[in-house]
Amino acid sequence: MTHSIADRFRLAIAQLNPTLGDIAGNAEKVRKGRAQAARANADLIVYPELFIAGYPPEDLVLKPAFVEACREAVEALAAETADGGPAMLLGAPWRIDGKLYNAVCLLDEGKVLAVRTKVELPNYGVFDEKRVFEPGPIPGPVSFRGVRLGVPICEDMWVEEIAECLEETGAEILVVPNGSPFWGNKAEERLQVMVARVVETGLPMVYVNQVGGQDELVFDGGSFVLQADRTLAVQLPQFVEAIEVIGFERNADNVWRCVDDTRAALADQAEANWRACVMGLRDYVIKNGFPGVVLGMSGGIDSAVCAAMAVDALGADKVHCVMLPYRYTGSESLEDAAECARLLGVRYDIVPIEATVEGAFETLKPVFHGQAPNVTEENIQARARGMLLMAISNKFGPMLVTTGNKSEMSVGYATLYGDMNGGFNPIKDLYKTEVYRLAEWRNAHWPVDAHGPKGEVIPSRIITKAPTAELREDQKDQDSLPPYEVLDDMLECLVEREMSVDEIAARGHDRQEIHRIENLLYVAEYKRRQAAPGVKVTARNFGRDRRYPITNRFRDTT
Repeated sequence: MTHSIADRFRLAIAQLNPTLGDIAGNAEKVRKGRAQAARANADLIVYPELFIAGYPPEDLVLKPAFVEACREAVEALAAETADGGPAMLLGAPWRIDGKLYNAVCLLDEGKVLAVRTKVELPNYGVFDEKRVFEPGPIPGPVSFRGVRLGVPICEDMWVEEIAECLEETGAEILVVPNGSPFWGNKAEERLQVMVARVVETGLPMVYVNQVGGQDELVFDGGSFVLQADRTLAVQLPQFVEAIEVIGFERNADNVWRCVDDTRAALADQAEANWRACVMGLRDYVIKNGFPGVVLGMSGGIDSAVCAAMAVDALGADKVHCVMLPYRYTGSESLEDAAECARLLGVRYDIVPIEATVEGAFETLKPVFHGQAPNVTEENIQARARGMLLMAISNKFGPMLVTTGNKSEMSVGYATLYGDMNGGFNPIKDLYKTEVYRLAEWRNAHWPVDAHGPKGEVIPSRIITKAPTAELREDQKDQDSLPPYEVLDDMLECLVEREMSVDEIAARGHDRQEIHRIENLLYVAEYKRRQAAPGVKVTARNFGRDRRYPITNRFRDTT
């Protein structure tokens, strides 16, 4: 038998990590969360957006069988609330009168007592909800055991009208289920927008965010509670699952106030980027059922950082590093790769590629007769490495991690079917300068959820030496590219900010070089379309954030 709330109640925030499409597994997480909330005498537990399905479900919700399976799971969970324990606010795709909505269901008294639907469907960047959902009507509050709860869903809180309408129609507390992905300084931006809604409505707010990786997106959690006076009452940690039970009391002014004060520290930018990349890789590997990963260890910064992230994500026993040397591989690279593998404690093999490369040269000799060597021969080396690494992946089952950074992918300095081979790339959205910064950060810090060792994990010489692909004698990246601090600034202007050549030149960059880099960026689009997915950490990643045509003759001629 449920009870009516007078002047106090307890609410559980379920900051959990669903697996998209695993309806039974997500339902079990719901049950375990509710049992934990019951032990803490909670009246209500709130789960993130579309939790029973996983988020974002994309076109999977266009499959009627999937939507029906979600509904059946929600109704089964609703029946379990007949025991008088905590009620649940649970997100699900929900069909009403033939239309499909992004919805939140109130489960209590053994049934689905109320349904509220998302109004503002995001359709920018990584979001495409208008493709699959209908926008709901402006919602009114949900009556829960005598308390009127406003339940706007995620994007609904980024506009003023919905929260204000809820306040005007009698909502006493705003409870917001979210699937808000991580990038850059998203946590600060998120908080500022929610503070604005609290100021406008004068209502306290409970912000419940998903945590975990889903393909290229990482959800950082970081759920929080704001008092009606906009002060921060509760802050949950980022990048970890958590269930936090908080108390609310109605004061003499008839305003609900959170009586708990739990505040986890938020990660700074370097820590957040590192942990996002680690979480994205971990969940991609585990949720897709791979037993571990394999990657090519070149002795350079990118593969070293990817190896360290993989060990932090999965543990050293699930990471296999392979050095694939050729005649241009320097002794320093061999030493540095071996030392990095030793520091990380991973399996490390050396597989020379000379026989494979020379065999390809010999095979092509009649066709290439009379032709001078050029980048073709360099690409054959990269493709030999890619082929052999894929063979190891196929034979033993680990996923091949690809290790190209955003700077290289921007200008096309990567070989299709060579070093671009792989299933997932943890540093795909990190510019080269950020890769270096994160290497130094990881050597000086040990993330709380890391499976890797403390202390130095990337040899200092890997960080300090000049980067090179080692595909020809004495090759250096800076032979054909500007210094990375210059290149990365130009690329950020072109990719993230869509700035004109005039605007970029005003920052002190050479105009001719800007034109060259812009052209490289555009002509490499066909490569990026064939690249492995990777973690999004910037405001605009290569993927759904940036949908440029492959065939494109436009150039900024200013």
